[in-house]
Amino acid sequence: MLTTPSIPLHSARNISTIHRTVQWLVAWLLLIACSSAFALGEPNYVSTKYKKGHVIIVGEKEVASLYVDDQDYKGVQRAVGNLQLDIERVSGKKPALTNNPEELGRYAIIIGAIGKSQLIDQLIENGKINPSNIEGQWDAYHIQTVYKPFPGVIRALVIAGSDKRGATYGTYDVSEKIGVSPWYWWADVPVKQKNRIYIKKNTRVQDAPKVKYRGIFLNDEAPALTGWTIENYGNYNHQFYEKVFELLLRLKANFLWPAMWNNAFADDDPQNMILADEYGIVMSTSHHEPMMRADKEWNRYGKGPWEYSKNPENLYKFWVDGAKRNKPYESIYTLGMRGQQDEPMSEGENVGLLEKIVRDQREILTTVFDDRPVTEVPQVWALYKEVQGFYERGMRVPDDVILLWCDDNWGNIRRLPTPEERKRSGGAGVYYHFDYVGGPRSYRWINTVPIAKIWEQMNLAYHYDANKIWIVNVGDLKPMEYPIEFFLRMAWNPEAWPKERIEEFGKLWAKREFGAEHAQEIADLMTGYTRHNGRRKPELQEAFIYSQLHYDEADRITAEVKDLTARAEALYEKMPASHKDAFFQLVLDPVKASATITEMYDMVAKNHLYASQGRANTNDYAERARILFRRDAALEKQFHTELSDGKWNHFMSQPRIGYTHWNNPPANTLPVLHQYEAHGAADMGIAVEGMKEAWPTPASYQLPGFSPYGKPQRTIEVFNKGTQPFNFSATVSEPWIILSNTSGQVKLNQPIQVSIDWARAPKGKASGTIHIVGTGFGGATIKVNITNPDAKARATLRGFVEADGYVSIEAENYSAKTDSHGFAWEKIPQHGRTLSSMAPFPVTDFSFENPKKAPYLEYEVYFFSTGEFTVESIFAPSLPMFPHRGLRYAIGFGNETPQVIDIVKDMSQAAWEESVRTDSRKILSKHKIATPGLHKLRIYMVDPAVALQKIVINTGGLMPSYLGPEQSARF
Repeated sequence: MLTTPSIPLHSARNISTIHRTVQWLVAWLLLIACSSAFALGEPNYVSTKYKKGHVIIVGEKEVASLYVDDQDYKGVQRAVGNLQLDIERVSGKKPALTNNPEELGRYAIIIGAIGKSQLIDQLIENGKINPSNIEGQWDAYHIQTVYKPFPGVIRALVIAGSDKRGATYGTYDVSEKIGVSPWYWWADVPVKQKNRIYIKKNTRVQDAPKVKYRGIFLNDEAPALTGWTIENYGNYNHQFYEKVFELLLRLKANFLWPAMWNNAFADDDPQNMILADEYGIVMSTSHHEPMMRADKEWNRYGKGPWEYSKNPENLYKFWVDGAKRNKPYESIYTLGMRGQQDEPMSEGENVGLLEKIVRDQREILTTVFDDRPVTEVPQVWALYKEVQGFYERGMRVPDDVILLWCDDNWGNIRRLPTPEERKRSGGAGVYYHFDYVGGPRSYRWINTVPIAKIWEQMNLAYHYDANKIWIVNVGDLKPMEYPIEFFLRMAWNPEAWPKERIEEFGKLWAKREFGAEHAQEIADLMTGYTRHNGRRKPELQEAFIYSQLHYDEADRITAEVKDLTARAEALYEKMPASHKDAFFQLVLDPVKASATITEMYDMVAKNHLYASQGRANTNDYAERARILFRRDAALEKQFHTELSDGKWNHFMSQPRIGYTHWNNPPANTLPVLHQYEAHGAADMGIAVEGMKEAWPTPASYQLPGFSPYGKPQRTIEVFNKGTQPFNFSATVSEPWIILSNTSGQVKLNQPIQVSIDWARAPKGKASGTIHIVGTGFGGATIKVNITNPDAKARATLRGFVEADGYVSIEAENYSAKTDSHGFAWEKIPQHGRTLSSMAPFPVTDFSFENPKKAPYLEYEVYFFSTGEFTVESIFAPSLPMFPHRGLRYAIGFGNETPQVIDIVKDMSQAAWEESVRTDSRKILSKHKIATPGLHKLRIYMVDPAVALQKIVINTGGLMPSYLGPEQSARF
């Protein structure tokens, strides 16, 4: 039996959150019990095998007729027309579409909005369907099979909508269930062919969204989307937007900020606004475009400066015209004002001026919408960048205005509603980003956002009641298909997607698009490449991001992404011809393109390092970098000219290589490469793992230390600085030092793997040397240090064991955890740079001011050394979402008093930039360990909304790297 945990000092909000968590768990258990019946988390009521009581859509001899009232909303009629086409796409048979009830066949699909459809209203009146739970709701739909709904009709599938979008969503729900992906056009996903289509007996589905406005922002759209749009449509006209509207509705979205860099939605084509409203898309203008007027409209029609302090009359009239123009259509009016082209106001942070602007805008709306209270006119104030500062200093707007909180442009929400702000009638929403132009570096080329990160942030938004608007900047739309769908699916019903189902989403998505056989492998590829891009975006890649010297990091990461590419290419070959285009654009290209950038910079780094060491093969790595640079260009060309017969030309044209500051270069630019002119003699050089210098450059050459519980092998490379081969020999001072080879001929380079025979090695600390002779005077001597615990220490080993001067732990691999007062640390799968994260749940307002009463994670750690150690706790780069409170945790070993640490104590620009570049915040704490042996490290909850990913304890030998060392050995 599930019980509601008790929470100290809780509010009603905390209680409701606990109940919601319990509901999530119950729903999830039900889903697991019948997971085979779900497609992207929703009931599958379609069958290809007939059973008594099923509704025949396409049978052996019969095809159901489609009915929609000719007085119904145009958007509903259009959706029904698309369902007719979808059934034909799937089955090859086109159902009849009628507006006449007398023309219904023996089997029918009856679709309509309540109050707009004669037959739907009649079915309700006759008690054949009971959609009372959705009547009057926003965007809701009711799907039901009905026996003998009307004379002459044996069975019908009835889709009733609470409004025009509800009926449309129900219609497209059927389209998806019969085998038409929402991405059938935008990503060329083939429809699933079926000779027979039946709706299961007793089907009854009712659904409505949890977030009111759910949409996307087409932004930063040149050169890619704009180039494609101009080539195909001439401009951002209604022919283009009809494709966008249909996609949004198939994804159960309803909201759009249109492309605006060089365009004005309502002015470019008057049909844009008319058709948006007909389809059921609620339009608005972006966070810096007030009153339904596009930024570019001021350039076209505005008079005087864009400054309200100097030019209020002209701006006022400009906004009046926007309100009048959009009065007939569903719109959300953006209030406030920023500078043109998304810059801060030239008047500075003048609170009084902005308050007057909002008052005047409300006055305009009151005058224009004289048929209703102004409180019924949807309005939003976007608290973007410096505008949030106006709010924090006391500026307020009327309670009916939606407060649109924003992320930091890098997927970390800056602020969410406090308990008091949650009482506002207008509510709140979130503006999120998958794409951004700005510092520390623009990222616009490819998908870099793992869905687990989206979940972690938007789950917080939902629990803190930011549920009126969820809108995400998707850049060019392609290639953001995967995160767009996750974001919008989650927006429809966050409660259907608890953290336990993050991994399932990828598999369900892959199954729908490409079939069940390879769904898990495709999901793994999507997780792999997005995790990789999430921890360092391609635009931020450069030489030496991943360490060439320590923990084999650069080689490991390159091997990882090359493995992803090989697996994706192998699957591509297995795909039927009909699926290859979709697989290429959704899976193979982003995997391979991302890997190509990373491998190229690895080659650049090796070229630079080897040039500094004087290696004869330096230029080989320059050529490898050039080959990979050309591979990137070839992938772009393939996307533009070969994929789908050139349908998607321009979409990969965003420059991504060669950044030197925040903005992209005008074209991809090959990184600087070094040329080494090897002389004509034989000349030995020796590179030692962990060292930048190479013999014969003077240095103290030694390998990183050895431990039975650390890295088993270290590498020495004997290389040639010239063009003539030479022979070398290597000897050891101690019999327990093992070399993979002790002599050989070197043309370019020869690696020597060094390991330890622990059975022969002395106990405790010991050292020895390796001596290598070749062409140089005297040869090179390399020191080897070992730590070999005695039998007594070995017998007591437990937990994560110190080796090589550190202990590294993935956060999910705790030894024990203790829950407290209904709170617990729980895993967010896939959320993290290397594995996952642990975060406190449920999400409430409660903080533990006394960490000793808080839930904690416990990690058993075994130390051989003592002293003052530094613990590096690696967290997600979240921001403090509430005023006057940070993001705190507590940490301590054993019974020591926990140190309470604020993850976001340093809110400097430099600290923030580093956190988004690395997608993490690394927090240091110091601890004294007086005795060797087993110790227990505890991480305590203090505040909600923290996400711990990894722990690295530096016992004196931790070396610099990007991701930190791999997890330590565990006993």
